[in-house]
Amino acid sequence: MVELIKKLIAGGENQNVEFKEADFEFPKSAYETICAFLNTNGGYLILGVNDKGKITGIAENKILKMKNDFINVMNSGSKINPAIHLDIKEAKINGKTILYVYVFQSSQVHRCNGKTFIRKDEADLDISNINKAISQLFLTKDSSYSENKIFPAVRYEQLREDLIERGRRLAVIQNPNHPWREMDNMTILRRSSLYMENPMTGEKGFTLAAILLFGTDELIAAALPAFRIDAIKRVNDISRYDDRLDLRTNLIESYDKLLEFIAKNLPDSFYLEGTQRISLRENIFRELVANIIVHKEYANAEPTKLIIERNRIYTENSNKPYINGIINLDNLVTHPKNPNITRYFKEIGRVEELGSGIEKVIRYCKYYTNNVPIFKDETLFTFTLEHSLFQTDFAEENTSAPTDQVTDQVTDQVTDQVTDQVTAEVLFERALIDFCIEPKTFKEILARTGYSSRSHFRNHILKPLIEKGVLELTQPNSPNSPTQKYKTVIKTKRIGKNKKQ
Repeated sequence: MVELIKKLIAGGENQNVEFKEADFEFPKSAYETICAFLNTNGGYLILGVNDKGKITGIAENKILKMKNDFINVMNSGSKINPAIHLDIKEAKINGKTILYVYVFQSSQVHRCNGKTFIRKDEADLDISNINKAISQLFLTKDSSYSENKIFPAVRYEQLREDLIERGRRLAVIQNPNHPWREMDNMTILRRSSLYMENPMTGEKGFTLAAILLFGTDELIAAALPAFRIDAIKRVNDISRYDDRLDLRTNLIESYDKLLEFIAKNLPDSFYLEGTQRISLRENIFRELVANIIVHKEYANAEPTKLIIERNRIYTENSNKPYINGIINLDNLVTHPKNPNITRYFKEIGRVEELGSGIEKVIRYCKYYTNNVPIFKDETLFTFTLEHSLFQTDFAEENTSAPTDQVTDQVTDQVTDQVTDQVTAEVLFERALIDFCIEPKTFKEILARTGYSSRSHFRNHILKPLIEKGVLELTQPNSPNSPTQKYKTVIKTKRIGKNKKQ
């Protein structure tokens, strides 16, 4: 991400990039820029850089306060209304610390201190007193984003509370201090723009996005009768199929089930990225499946398709094209088709920074198949990846994959002990299990995972893994020992009958 920020700074301010000097406090004018980005095409706000692109940095003793002030202001709705949750991150460039905020293009119209701003070239324009411009902005949002369609007759009781609670839990796993921790369910839905009021008509209710995320299957079928995701493996039985998954359920569980289908039907290989062992299959298809879900045009009756064939994998997704052609790293634009669904998936750890997902897929596909995927942004958004995964023993060809006995045992252990759903929680646990193959102290584990709350991590992450028998203490009789370490439990597989010694 630091390389992207460097590139943005080198390119100067423009329609989607704004610099602000911020030595000691969060600049008040930056909120107007955030409002303008939300109302227009989104963009990056970079603090600690002057308008000429010179990195001035931020005082180290002010960084934490500025981040906290920003989060509190954004969550309160005191500056930006409707309130919206955005992340603020820091980066070190040329020895100086800067802060940056990626602002999604919103499917709502936002105001800053009661004024409405849009982005024009490098400027934030106040259009509050231009009635025609305001009306056009509302019309543009309404016509562009089908996820905002309001269903006034839908009741809260028709949504699945277990999915809302699951989303809260996943968000807290990503950030123990996430504001959703203290919010009731309806507040989460309002703050996520999943319950809205149309300011032009006064109509209130849950949106199509809310129904797709949390609705029962019956409610989804009533709201979108043609909604369907079709996953097919056609490798041996090419006239019909080897395996098929027909999904007509909520987007959260659809994500899980698609990854299960992929895990069952595609070989995996592990790759060493630095010193960390990662799954190429999971890293590619987590991003691809998330992309399928958050960027679909749900007003279109065309089903989403994910097809695994002997020599290629491809997807088709109904779409409102933005680039109109082949996507590459030079023309890649961060343009969410369903901003509220995208933002919700980002909060629960299913979507990363916009744009980084496609970059990651392209990079890892080279290692997984020795081919580069083709993305086409047309009426149907398509992904195509040629491969030879079913003609060769991929595991033998991948020289980057660990082949020692411990790695095999840990892989089996993860499969057996964690869960068969490849979700954010599973990926987190797998990374932790890999890290603790060599015993680690609590401090080392905490630093590796990035958690700031020691008690939350100990009680809600580490302790459950010990209770499940996934991790164990090196000094079980002295749990509070200052030299205590935690290590992965290695299960030894036995083949056939025990041999006599």
